[in-house]
Amino acid sequence: EALERIAPSYQFPDNLEDAQGYIWEAQLRKLQKIEKIERLPLSCLEGIEQQKQQLLENSRSFAKGLIANNALLWGARGTGKSSLLKAVHGQLLSEGLDCAIIEVQREDIQDLPYIMQVLKQSNRRFILFCDDLAFEEADSGYKSLKAVLEGGLSGRPDNIVFYATSNRRHLMPRQMIDNERGSAINPSEAIEEKISLSDRFGLWIGFHSIGQETYLNMIETYVAFYKLPVDLKQVKSEALTWCIGRGHRSGRTAYQFIINLASKLGITLKPNTDQ
Repeated sequence: EALERIAPSYQFPDNLEDAQGYIWEAQLRKLQKIEKIERLPLSCLEGIEQQKQQLLENSRSFAKGLIANNALLWGARGTGKSSLLKAVHGQLLSEGLDCAIIEVQREDIQDLPYIMQVLKQSNRRFILFCDDLAFEEADSGYKSLKAVLEGGLSGRPDNIVFYATSNRRHLMPRQMIDNERGSAINPSEAIEEKISLSDRFGLWIGFHSIGQETYLNMIETYVAFYKLPVDLKQVKSEALTWCIGRGHRSGRTAYQFIINLASKLGITLKPNTDQ
């Protein structure tokens, strides 16, 4: 009994068919249901049209029962990687395609084999999602993840696809790769070992910094979506001052400005969870 309290057995819901999403609670070794997921509709995500199309096509194929690639969404911070993933999932549900999303923290990826063993027994399709995936120099967890992505001898279950977001294209810090190049007996082999994890993702979707026009389009879209009673010209001017103060233009910066604006207006922004 003491051992069970220290290391409880894995717990999965009896029914994996009735929730939009789940979060893996590693300490409890439990898959926790999420009835409604906070997300914006795809139409609210400006400046990433190509990225939206790529991820939606891959996800739609997967939800329809076809083969699909694991996807790595990489690039500049605050550019909508996580928001896009949740919005695409919402779009699938709105199209009547049943597919659940499961979030696993980077620190808990060692539990993925156990999670996948259970999920493959279900008739439902699942998107496994790891946000802000990255590995440091002393971290060897990437080796176990490589095997999970390829599926080993048994192969990846047909009803599971793995999506990850990261600020790093190869999931490793630049200095980590440079150190291997400078100290290894065979630098090219050492580097290949470090960056081969990202090759397990068949679909790479890059996100980049945005220009002023795209940033202002984001502001306009949010104002319209939340029906804020403001003068758009004045709001855009304030939004430019806001991003200058932050030293960064991104979708996250635009949304944070909208939160600040709504607070000044005394309006509560209600997240869209109806999809």
